[in-house]
Amino acid sequence: MYDSNHLLSRLRAASLGQEDARFAEIAGAEGHPAVSYGALFAGAERNAKALVAAGLKPGDRVAVQVEKSMAALQLYLGTILAGGVFLPLNTAYTPAEVRYFLDDAEPRIFVCDPARLDRLQAIAEEASVGSTLTLGADGRGSLSEAVAAQAPGFEAAARSENDLAAILYTSGTTGRSKGAMLTHGNLASNAAVLKETWRFTAADVLIHALPIFHTHGLFVATNVTLLAGGSIIFRARFDAEAILQDMQRATAMMGVPTFYVRLLDCPGLTREATAGMRVFISGSAPLLAETHKLWAERTGHAILERYGMTETSMNTSNPYDGERRAGTVGFPLPGTEVIITDPASGATLPQGDVGAIEVRGPNVFKGYWRMPEKTREELRDNGFFITGDLGMIDERGYVSIVGRSKDLIISGGYNIYPKEIEALIDDLPGVQESAVIGLPHPDFGEGVAAVVVCDGGQHLKETDVAAALKDDLARFKQPKRVFLVDELPRNTMGKVQKNELRERYRETFQPAPGAQAAGA
Repeated sequence: MYDSNHLLSRLRAASLGQEDARFAEIAGAEGHPAVSYGALFAGAERNAKALVAAGLKPGDRVAVQVEKSMAALQLYLGTILAGGVFLPLNTAYTPAEVRYFLDDAEPRIFVCDPARLDRLQAIAEEASVGSTLTLGADGRGSLSEAVAAQAPGFEAAARSENDLAAILYTSGTTGRSKGAMLTHGNLASNAAVLKETWRFTAADVLIHALPIFHTHGLFVATNVTLLAGGSIIFRARFDAEAILQDMQRATAMMGVPTFYVRLLDCPGLTREATAGMRVFISGSAPLLAETHKLWAERTGHAILERYGMTETSMNTSNPYDGERRAGTVGFPLPGTEVIITDPASGATLPQGDVGAIEVRGPNVFKGYWRMPEKTREELRDNGFFITGDLGMIDERGYVSIVGRSKDLIISGGYNIYPKEIEALIDDLPGVQESAVIGLPHPDFGEGVAAVVVCDGGQHLKETDVAAALKDDLARFKQPKRVFLVDELPRNTMGKVQKNELRERYRETFQPAPGAQAAGA
């Protein structure tokens, strides 16, 4: 029944005939219940039926802002089975932010946490969402009730590799967030390449502590495990001490640099504690060379760093066999081309030169949702995507990322666009103008900082700005520091020189020599 569905037929194939095989252990739940492959896909089929009953047709969007749970994972699979387009939203987004996504994507169905329904119901109605359902972290809600009423079994909607499977919103250089359109072919091809590159098999047990509203936890961790027929230890959130215990029965972990920094703070992180682990993978933000070095010294394992983005999933990876070079993101994945070009002319640069990173391959997205001009700007006619990152390829073929040509900030693996924050700060009473920048942070890769110029005679405090943004921005977007200055540095054309601000405040989040790095 899955043959007509491109992505799900690939993900389901590895477990056919293995219905009783374990897919997940729900860590932290009483008794650590296990979910079999049979139960996982039976739940996905019931979700598909419930969505169709609620009005979903192939190609319709299903917007989802719920806490991480196995039921939420089944909702993802059920949406794909029904031919829908899955649109996960960060659980930290405020109602004001959710309003934009619902207006832009025009989903047929919106699923939210029951605790947020009072604030989001009206927003969904104003956005003309056809049906609003609820799903809580405990598995309860109106969607759960609708799913429970369905019988198992579902004839998958016919989908081709060029049909949309998901829209993930990301930040750009101008305006609001853009919806990256990912096809069945994009997701299936990337999962297949990663499975082979990272040697995942049915014997693997992956520690899954990543969120599932992001490409890393939803598509990379989940799809690769399903395609390999492996299993996961499914954690609602990251807990360093608990994950140390998980390593006694796991073989692999995928995480952001923050995970590794916090695990290094645990005295129990030793070679003995990690002896059964096969691979540690890091991405979504730059991994500091010092973290790479300390991890190897403590555990005997070299972290495998890779490079991806919302529009392309994974592009490069350090080798499974061979040197995993700190400060690099390894080699282009099989089937993916990576070139370095002159940002002005687009001409390919010689090896070793720094320029714009461009990628081409079956993993590259279809374009930006309802933004044809933006798509043409960043997706060339020859299929290469202009990533906005600056990098180089060394004499051995390793790719290094040296900066970003965009103002994008990546904090804890999340993309943050400064203009959105600046617009809110500039509207505050007593503010003349502002500049939002990303500064090196030992825990999050980058920390958000705001440099603010006050109106004459106003006496704002750092806490005033922070308090004013609390209800309008997700927590990960809120500035961790606010600096009050008399004026912003500008060039002769009047453009604010953010590079000067980054240099001036670059030590803001760095610990004093000998001090322990602290999270925020």
